[in-house]
Amino acid sequence: MVGGGREDLPARADELRALIRHHNERYYQLDDPEIGDEEYDALLDELRAIEAAHPELVTTDSPTRRVGAEPVGSLEKVRHPEPMLSLANARSADELRAWVQRMRSFLAREGIEAPAFRYVCEPKVDGLAMSVVYRDGLLERGATRGNGEIGEDVTHNLRTIASLPLRIEDAPRFVEVRGEVYLPLHDFAELNERRAAAGESTFMNPRNAAAGSIRQLDPRIAARRPLAFWAYGVGASDGLAFPGQWETLAWLRERGFPVNRDIVRLDHEDEVIERCLDWQERRGVLEFEIDGVVVKVDDGELQRRLGAVGRDPRWAIAWKFPPTTTVTRLLDVRWNPGKYGDLHPYAVLEPVHVGGVTVKLATLHNEEDLARKDLRVGDEVIVLRAGDVIPQVLSPAPHEVERSDRSAPPEPPERCPVCETPTVKPPGAVFTKCPNRDCQGRRWQLLKHFASRGAMDVDGLGERQASLLMERLGVRDAGDLYSLRVEQLVDLEGLGETSARRLVDAIAASRERPFAKVLFGLGIEGVGEVTGRSLAQRFRTIDALLAASPEEIEQTPGIGPVVAAMIHEQLTDERMRDLIARLRGAGLRFEEEGPAPGDGPLAGRSLVLTGTLGDLTREQATERILAAGGRVTSSVSRRTDYVVAGDAPGSKLDKAQRLGVAVLDEAGLLALLAGEQPES
Repeated sequence: MVGGGREDLPARADELRALIRHHNERYYQLDDPEIGDEEYDALLDELRAIEAAHPELVTTDSPTRRVGAEPVGSLEKVRHPEPMLSLANARSADELRAWVQRMRSFLAREGIEAPAFRYVCEPKVDGLAMSVVYRDGLLERGATRGNGEIGEDVTHNLRTIASLPLRIEDAPRFVEVRGEVYLPLHDFAELNERRAAAGESTFMNPRNAAAGSIRQLDPRIAARRPLAFWAYGVGASDGLAFPGQWETLAWLRERGFPVNRDIVRLDHEDEVIERCLDWQERRGVLEFEIDGVVVKVDDGELQRRLGAVGRDPRWAIAWKFPPTTTVTRLLDVRWNPGKYGDLHPYAVLEPVHVGGVTVKLATLHNEEDLARKDLRVGDEVIVLRAGDVIPQVLSPAPHEVERSDRSAPPEPPERCPVCETPTVKPPGAVFTKCPNRDCQGRRWQLLKHFASRGAMDVDGLGERQASLLMERLGVRDAGDLYSLRVEQLVDLEGLGETSARRLVDAIAASRERPFAKVLFGLGIEGVGEVTGRSLAQRFRTIDALLAASPEEIEQTPGIGPVVAAMIHEQLTDERMRDLIARLRGAGLRFEEEGPAPGDGPLAGRSLVLTGTLGDLTREQATERILAAGGRVTSSVSRRTDYVVAGDAPGSKLDKAQRLGVAVLDEAGLLALLAGEQPES
């Protein structure tokens, strides 16, 4: 749901993007996720709703336009021949039937009579998606999905998997095979037993074991681990075409690729639902972990006509199994400060085995959620774990709420658990805060934020590295990063000379990040990625921004009086000014490049985007308009200069026509950007 005041939406959208990127990194890169599928989907759905209602808030690097997370830096980056798309989810029979109806409705709008769909149902193996390229029949390269367009080159480890053919016969000159690398449950158990006997740490679950193995730099390590591969499709190829998915799988089988024997072809959606429910019931007796069922329309021509919406093909969907729940005892509620001082609670649990993992800690989200759920220390609580993630506490067990001897509801601490500063709850605020801006907990969160991809993109500086830098080297904030030397880092736990040099190089490379990213990275409350870009474009230099009054800051698009006053107050803080001075001395960019708002071919012009463009995405169009000196707004008024309308433009086009505002198609926009007069 898109809620809150209009002034709150940019900050909420920025917060959601940061959260999603964080959880993408935890899941796809670190193989150490923190939240469940349902909670992640809720974050993504909320961001989609905000961006749909307010297109001006969409950014080019929004997770809604991406499949997942960026590839890790320790392996060579590889661009896939064709994007590896994600899948929309269905969690019930009604949702699956709604997906079928959406396909029929789409085809009807295209003038295609609703066909009798045939479906292929495949177990959704919980592993790591792979793109494997064969050229002239020989395995040439294999890569992880990465962000869907660029993955990690893991050819050296894929070659160690016995079930993956190194050569295929009767193949086209070029073909890309899609599949999943996984670890069978029996082999996973034996691997953990061997590691435990050798005094090594054990893996949390089969997916983490597979992901960690396939990303090893030394293929001898991967070769000692019983990785397996299942093929499920063909991507790009030189002239290869199939009537449908069933024939694709047959082609793969005939050429020696392992294809899951449980895959079936069904003629009706009721059969599909029955099969999904059957797999859901017997998932615990399979020899591999699955978290759902992938359902695909079998007809290749229908797949082509249905196409994709956003990052999801219309012709395929993932039936996701309900997350796993269990009951255990809540031993304690503890709190950690966030980068703005908000105190976040987490649960200490009586250890419990759920979904193949022993769980001791769980998220409690925030103070408001904790109170709403009425959780008390000592309660038996319901713990949810979706997939292979750290769980969340859903509620007390039903019988607990009837007890008269329950402990008092947990309250935020009177002192910060990190720095012991007395906490405060500002008037009208939802959350209790640590007001100490020098709190080590806040500084740790700010250091991680500064290094994040949306900000300065310092590859290799995550949670653990930030802790080591602060504890062992006395790093207090981002300003200390730029004086670090390789010889200081090599003795830190887990950082050899190669990793240390890579981190120093990544810090140095961040000097090239634009002014808008630096503003975002500073960790100013109320300044997200969009607001940082708007401030950079309006004020052009840090000196002009530091000299601005709250009223002048408020003139920036998307910033209201409350946020403007908050930004101004933080910018006048002595520690913030000292940090800015040290970062400026380190060579970071504190001036905006490109045309000023009054310069460029679109200087002074206001545009509204509506509908789906052709070659340009909405984000690309927005960036190009801003770079040309124009403004992009969300609503049409008499002050709007142009409305750029793509397919399915909606009510904004109607309003533009009523007000007599000029309407352009994509070609007209491109002409404007080139400084030409568009055709009327």
